[in-house]
Amino acid sequence: MRRLRPLLLLPLLALLPGCEAVVLSPAGDIAAQQRDLLLMSVFLMLIIIIPVMALTIFFAWKYRESNKEARYEPDWDHSTHLELVIWAAPLLIIICLGAITWSGTHLLDPYRSLDRVNKGQAVAEGVEPLQVNVVAMDWKWLFIYPEYGIATVNELAAPVDRPIRFHITSTGVMNSFYIPALAGQIYAMPGMETKLHAVINRPGEYVGFSANYSGDGFSNMRFAFHGLDDAGFDQWVAGVRADSKSLDRETYLELEKPSEKVPVIHYASVDEGLFDAVLNMCVEPGKMCMGEMMAIDKKGGLGLTAVHATWPLVHDKYARRGEAVLGSGDSYVMAVCTPLEAEKAAVDAARRRQQLAAEMTRSTPTARVMGAGLARPGQATELAQSAPSFVSAFTAPAAADAPASQS
Repeated sequence: MRRLRPLLLLPLLALLPGCEAVVLSPAGDIAAQQRDLLLMSVFLMLIIIIPVMALTIFFAWKYRESNKEARYEPDWDHSTHLELVIWAAPLLIIICLGAITWSGTHLLDPYRSLDRVNKGQAVAEGVEPLQVNVVAMDWKWLFIYPEYGIATVNELAAPVDRPIRFHITSTGVMNSFYIPALAGQIYAMPGMETKLHAVINRPGEYVGFSANYSGDGFSNMRFAFHGLDDAGFDQWVAGVRADSKSLDRETYLELEKPSEKVPVIHYASVDEGLFDAVLNMCVEPGKMCMGEMMAIDKKGGLGLTAVHATWPLVHDKYARRGEAVLGSGDSYVMAVCTPLEAEKAAVDAARRRQQLAAEMTRSTPTARVMGAGLARPGQATELAQSAPSFVSAFTAPAAADAPASQS
């Protein structure tokens, strides 16, 4: 009876046809090439694995304790032919695996533009890839179509046999953009842009999701991907444009807040430059973009002008947007100083502010702005307008006997 117990599991095999092996039966050319690479690698490794497993069973059976006829040769220690087989076969397999891995890594580079849409079918001349800007949120997906001026949430569509170029970023934690039927997964990271080139070859309804755990709503971070013919895709675009919603910056900031199980949303129009603002983490009005900050660094770094410009750089996601995390004044950590030391530091800081204010009010304060490559501030009208507010920040009365509550 014990030997017959495993037979009770046979009815469960009837459920296996309900499992869809989408990775091994993809609908996109890139995913199909990745499948072929996977199968080829497995086949090469099985050339060694299968003989080893078979010989393990053979030796265990042949040299069992009850087999008294087994030949035992304790003095045998070397065979040139056997050594050649043992070392040459794995070496050849490793060389083959390295070759196909190296070529596959370059041919299937997600940043590499497609030169074919299917096996034996090159990309036609004059065909521009469909650009889709992807934003991974907590916990939903935003897709922006710059060519059509529309956007969707948790729904993606593309025409069959047209190359797709994804530009991918994230608003919070790192995520992973993955449509198994289309192509391999690629990460989405805040403040960074990753790219993925792919193509869908077969109409149908497919599933996309995040392949990287990102918090409470991760399990519902899924979206529908529609592979459509040209007429069907045009009809889908027209349906999105028929919606009255518009994705401006205020709407985006509300959408960015964490939410779960978000239904499909269509936006008939999108603010120009919204994706670039998301990528540069400056959707909020008045916040400096990362690209502007890097331009300042490229021109020489922090002079007085750059100090003034970098005030709104703090990127606190859901509170104190555009403000310093600990306020605009000096702050002290009580864990590394005593109350008396903190009070002395406050007095010293007030004295320094008074000295700096006096220096800046004597003559043209902008003449002393430093920074390699920066234009002379006296020639910039914007600085002349912003200098008074910058000076006033340092000329405010400083109370030397202020209590240590700022610590």
